[in-house]
Amino acid sequence: MPSDSCSWPFPNEFGQTETVESEVLVLGGGLSGCFAAIAAARRGRSVVIVEKGATLRSGAGGTGFDHWESACTNPCSKVTPEEIAYAYVDEQDHYSNGISHYIECREGWDRLVDLESFGGKIRDTDDEFAGADFRDEETKLMFAYDYENRFTLRVWGTTFKPALYKELQRLGVRIYDRTEATALLTKTVNGKKRGVGAVGMNVHTGRLVVFKAKSTVLCMSRPARVWLFDSDLTGLCEFRPMQSIGSGHAMGWRAGVEFTMMEKSVKAEFSAAGRSFPPYATGNNHNTWYAATMVDARGVEIPYLDRDGNVLKTVRERYYPVKGQKFFLKGGVIDEPKYEYRGPETMPFDELMKRGYQLPFYADLSRMPEMERKVIWGMMVGQEAKTNVPILKNYTERGFDPTKHALQSYGSGWQSASFLPQERQFFGAPGGIMHDWDLKTNIDGIYAAGDQLFASDCAGHACATGHYAGRKAADYAASVELQDIDMRDVDAERERLYAPMYRSEGVTWKELNQAIAKAMQNYCGGVKCRDLMLEGLDLLKTYREEIVPQLYCFNPHDLMRTHEVLDILDVSEMVLHACLMRESSSKPLCFERSDFPELDPERDRHFITIRQEDGKPMRGVVEHDYFGDLKAEYEKRNRDYIEGGKK
Repeated sequence: MPSDSCSWPFPNEFGQTETVESEVLVLGGGLSGCFAAIAAARRGRSVVIVEKGATLRSGAGGTGFDHWESACTNPCSKVTPEEIAYAYVDEQDHYSNGISHYIECREGWDRLVDLESFGGKIRDTDDEFAGADFRDEETKLMFAYDYENRFTLRVWGTTFKPALYKELQRLGVRIYDRTEATALLTKTVNGKKRGVGAVGMNVHTGRLVVFKAKSTVLCMSRPARVWLFDSDLTGLCEFRPMQSIGSGHAMGWRAGVEFTMMEKSVKAEFSAAGRSFPPYATGNNHNTWYAATMVDARGVEIPYLDRDGNVLKTVRERYYPVKGQKFFLKGGVIDEPKYEYRGPETMPFDELMKRGYQLPFYADLSRMPEMERKVIWGMMVGQEAKTNVPILKNYTERGFDPTKHALQSYGSGWQSASFLPQERQFFGAPGGIMHDWDLKTNIDGIYAAGDQLFASDCAGHACATGHYAGRKAADYAASVELQDIDMRDVDAERERLYAPMYRSEGVTWKELNQAIAKAMQNYCGGVKCRDLMLEGLDLLKTYREEIVPQLYCFNPHDLMRTHEVLDILDVSEMVLHACLMRESSSKPLCFERSDFPELDPERDRHFITIRQEDGKPMRGVVEHDYFGDLKAEYEKRNRDYIEGGKK
């Protein structure tokens, strides 16, 4: 164990234990966690947030985001929450989360209004874009993608986390920064399993913290670094922050929380992994860059097409539905496409080359109207995560001028590299926690929000579901008593957490992360089969039995990274078990089995759930549209919110 004389700038508190009590415990201080804490505090509950980083700037939205999807109730919107929520469900072929998407669509605008009241910026108050086609002159709101229906807003996301942090402080929420949550604590009460708190560790000092609570809200990240990891460029392995690796999923799995869609993984898009540029650092025309003009090496423009295959002759037309088309979905995705080729936003580079276009391709903003150019390069690129300093500031200082220069595009779509089929990622509505209409898990007193939910989405989804889960967790906390903690569970977790600090040599966290990623590529890649996946589970078991006992580190920071990789190991095993449970292939799940090639048979068109019980994976089945009529079910359960000022 480290001594006080070790070269570490923080106190040595290994062996010390602190106990913290609250009514509502929020694990994760990102967007969803902040809003969960705010909602619970507004209802008069005592609240604690546990955050591995610093809540002021932590989480996927900590460095910013450029747009807010599904603000369907904003004063300029021409669509209803029902229309967009059901469109999401249909787009994902019903492998979607109708409950959380409806909450996003119904309450997303309310959360933007909250953020503005906290000090966040959601309007063009400086009139920088006055007169632009995407700006409403009365409200000064600015819209992205679909300028007709106006339900996706451009926002100044870099202002949001500081504003949330300030509100947390005003409400008296206790914030435990630099403290990793490592295990959920449960207890059987009146014959039912119930969450009673969690264990955490201060990642600067090593102090163990036991959090006792009446209810707990899981607001941590989706998994990452499962298939892709670069030990030399660790910060570029994922688009999201380095510490966002799915620890909440691993904690839930160990505690018996039920998950679904964990067999889904997409071919990597948002990962550098040492062989590409960071996302949004190269020219493209999706999401942040939509709908940038694309040209080939000769300067020949690659045209956009509408839903019916007609060439769009002006930039303005790219942002409006065509006759008979209700709306665009997020990021330029078009509802009910009726043609094979939709323009440069979806066409792979090799197909464009077959049509006579020549590499390299470029995003040429100089060919766009001034306001469109300025809102992409200056606002969107700059407000999006990891773009303000690394891309906008650095590129500008080095001479990039969007009025004169084109930015080269690599890979296809928003990718900055073309990834291999076995290089997978939790992206595009991935798997996560199964829940009911209260966003409650299968364990009483444990709720989930944001990226912990299955088929999770972006910032608006995180904020809306966080606030919703916080309300429900607060109401539950008001109805139960605080329970005692079984200290044997705490002692076992302490032993697990500290074990690598007792060794001075062996295997580092980077080596194990690299080994897990390679194993998952080899045995759970683009094409899967039973024998391959069983080999993968056997290999991961070997890692657990032979490599984990050799893990060592010298300070609490490396110990935190080691704990993360142990969580990645748990998630990897869960993924393999989930993949074995689905005995058919599925296009919407991006799931291909060579031993079960039948595609989306009716008998398998449902959610397969997975949970761990006594160390064994348990399979369950839930029908696709188990959520019922979205509007009716929501309003039945949220009269207090609807009638009480939306607090």
